[in-house]
Amino acid sequence: MILLTDFIAYSIVIQTRMYLSEKIRFAYDVRAYSIRWIGSAAIVLLAAGSIWGQSPQPGSGTRAVQLPLTGGSQSGASAQQSATPSSASSVNTLNTQVNVQGAYSGSALDPSPTAGSITLTLAEAIRRGLQFNLGKIGADAASQQAKAQQISGRSALLPNLSASVSENAARVDLQAEGLSASAFGASGFNFPTTVGPFHYYDLRGSLQQNVMDFTAIHNYRSARQSANAANFDASQAREEVVLAVTGTYLQLMATAALIDEQRVEVQYAEASYKQARAQADAGNKAPIDANRSLVELQTEQQRLRSQLGDVEKQKNALARLIGLPLGLDINLTEKLQTQPSDAVSVEEAVRKSWAQRQDLRSAEAQLRAAEDLPSATVNGYYGIEGTNPNQGSGVFQASASLNVPIFSGGRIHADAVQADAVVSERRAELSNERGAVELDVRNAYIDLTVANEQVGTAESNRKLALETLKQSQDRFAVGVADSVEVVNSQEALAAADHDYVSSLFSQNLAKVALAHAMGEAEKDIPELFKGSK
Repeated sequence: MILLTDFIAYSIVIQTRMYLSEKIRFAYDVRAYSIRWIGSAAIVLLAAGSIWGQSPQPGSGTRAVQLPLTGGSQSGASAQQSATPSSASSVNTLNTQVNVQGAYSGSALDPSPTAGSITLTLAEAIRRGLQFNLGKIGADAASQQAKAQQISGRSALLPNLSASVSENAARVDLQAEGLSASAFGASGFNFPTTVGPFHYYDLRGSLQQNVMDFTAIHNYRSARQSANAANFDASQAREEVVLAVTGTYLQLMATAALIDEQRVEVQYAEASYKQARAQADAGNKAPIDANRSLVELQTEQQRLRSQLGDVEKQKNALARLIGLPLGLDINLTEKLQTQPSDAVSVEEAVRKSWAQRQDLRSAEAQLRAAEDLPSATVNGYYGIEGTNPNQGSGVFQASASLNVPIFSGGRIHADAVQADAVVSERRAELSNERGAVELDVRNAYIDLTVANEQVGTAESNRKLALETLKQSQDRFAVGVADSVEVVNSQEALAAADHDYVSSLFSQNLAKVALAHAMGEAEKDIPELFKGSK
């Protein structure tokens, strides 16, 4: 720290600025007013010692901003299907699941929620998901943060302008500072004990500009690409939300369809029981037939109660995705329907996915490195200074500097090695991402092909099972069959109805998964269910 010892009219003004390149530069301005020759010599010595002690350190150029080793992002939703044999049916039904992970499974609650009940279309559910889903909110926040880092990197390339004004007044005790006639070997000299009061004002504007900082330019380009990648991730987050909401909505539709079918099953079982009970009371059938029919009726009723519980859970799961309060009665407007076959080939679907998938574009944008390069800066100021505002003179200073990294103890080599590692990792991630996108498309295409075939088979089996049940009931009524045949027919019909709803759900979800795999979920999915009221 420099002591203020301008005992006649000297002032040492120390200006410290922290540049965005994280390099501290000191500008010293020593201005002289009329003083005695002893005071002048002392101030010059003090100022010279201070400047020498605080000279800029070598190797303090702009550091390259290193990217994180991995730039991958975690997906939030997936549709999984596998063929599993059903013990109650001759058809191998698809075991279909929608998995929603991480932040995508939650949401911010709608500040103006609907009370009581709500009639919800798929388009409205998707709109709510895109507005309130936590995964989408987090992706948007990450995009904003990356944009802020891009702005920060760009600021290092823009000029820094500042203005300052000051009014200074001082009175100095020279003896307290160790300045006296004896200290300079001038005995008998009339040396003053104090100086002042004196004052001056300073009004100035300053400019600092990096004119050739290649590392700062590279940092800005890297930040810009990272911001682009974050924007792609935010776009992909919309696709994940659409898949999560649509898959959960489809599950709710499928369960609602099963409930409708199960209510019919309960009616068939109830009719069979009444028939068996009447014949047992009349003495035409053994009581065991009535008891067996009652067991079947209670079994069907229990299945209905279980499905009613499932649908309430799935309503809560959907509400959690789209910002609705739990316990809200959600009424769906769409119903499951058969989807037309897709005309696009799998190879064309793969090509479209490579062009449209936002997570793949994000991986491409993440492929960046960093370098440490020379830099050059200019800075200066211009101002007015004097003893009062009416008596001022123009003052200025301009300087330029060139910083070339020559040897920094291995720092530059370490940055280069780290940058090479980032490039290698990002290049591998990009290749892996392309393979993952193609795998998603091919798996979704296989699931859709299988589901299309299953729908036709399940619909045929459903009709045959219903005819068989009616024939069994007729045979039981005329006494040529017992209740075992009727119960078996009812179980076969229940399995066929379940297979039919499951195959419809699998077909619709496979269609959704293919649209998601191709990067077209938000655009195509709402169109799939138009007219399915």
